Amino acid sequence: MTIRKMLIPALLLDVVLSTGAQTGGDGWPCFRGAPDLSGRTDFPLPVSPVLKWSFSSGSGTKSSPVVSDGLIFFGSGNGSLYAVSGDGKLKWKSDAGNSVDAPPLVFNGRLYAGSADGALRCVNKLTGKIDWTYKTENQIAGSANYFVSGKKSGIIFGSYDYYLHCVDPASGRVLWKVETENYVNGTPALNNNNIIFGGCDGIVRFVDALSGKEKDTVQIGVYIAASPALFNGRAFFGDYDGNLYCLDLAGRKIAWKVPAGDGSGSFLASPAAGSNMVVIGNEDKFLYCYAAPSGKLVWKYRTKGRVVGSAVIGPGRVLFGSTDGYIYLLDLSSGKKLWSFNAGTPVSGSPAVTKDGFYFLTDDGRLLAFGQK
Repeated sequence: MTIRKMLIPALLLDVVLSTGAQTGGDGWPCFRGAPDLSGRTDFPLPVSPVLKWSFSSGSGTKSSPVVSDGLIFFGSGNGSLYAVSGDGKLKWKSDAGNSVDAPPLVFNGRLYAGSADGALRCVNKLTGKIDWTYKTENQIAGSANYFVSGKKSGIIFGSYDYYLHCVDPASGRVLWKVETENYVNGTPALNNNNIIFGGCDGIVRFVDALSGKEKDTVQIGVYIAASPALFNGRAFFGDYDGNLYCLDLAGRKIAWKVPAGDGSGSFLASPAAGSNMVVIGNEDKFLYCYAAPSGKLVWKYRTKGRVVGSAVIGPGRVLFGSTDGYIYLLDLSSGKKLWSFNAGTPVSGSPAVTKDGFYFLTDDGRLLAFGQK
């Protein structure tokens, strides 16, 4: 199949080393809660959530929030990074140079955020002061990830310059780069120091985190707009044609594939994987739930808008937003709606979940904080 080289708008992308659910300690410091990108949490999602407060940045955004030490961070289309306190007050605002469409990453007291001008900026998370800037040759549409191995660590991220980059967290010095054949849109995932990522070249790549050496590839043939979710030794991801894949990490081969149907849209969201379920939104306005071992459809839930943000799986529940302007909480086993909230404008981003509640960004730049009634 010919790979179509088209620019996927960063505003549509929802695009983070160890495996396992996000369980607490540091909140939700990266886009999918933990660097395996599984999008799952052990925190119980509120039964009857209520809006506690909202904060407006005054500018549209396609970013998603992250949370660390009681501060909520996000990027904006106005070229700024924001830090908001747990009571909804602005802590700081920092110039990011250009639109920041992906969620930032918090690691070792620093915030890392890529922007449309091709720069990755390292910011002090308490003050907003920029420590260093690393430039690529094209825009950065996805979030950064990190690895830690002994005393070594690195910040890993993709760029539209066709490279996966790894830089030193403290200095921004380049450690290695891996060349691909097209744009790298999503966030790379990690499993035992193996980096797994896809891109617009339609290839899933396995890269050693320490050396940057490419160890293996799996040909998909259709470009991959978002990121994989790692769970139980497998990677789950969708492609731009609407196919969903389960990749066995040990054998490095496709375990199962759900082909796109006649009415399927693109998968621009990353899957959430947990409790032996895989949940993913589609441009056809449905949220789908599949059995992780087999790929069998368990249920699907129709919204009135495209589902381009990535869902989160909590104990017995699923949380996600839609471009129809609603935020939904569903029962994980049945797909039955338990709760919804009308945000009044499209929700293209993904939630950040903590022990006290969850946060969403709306497309018009409002940060919404929800908690238990």
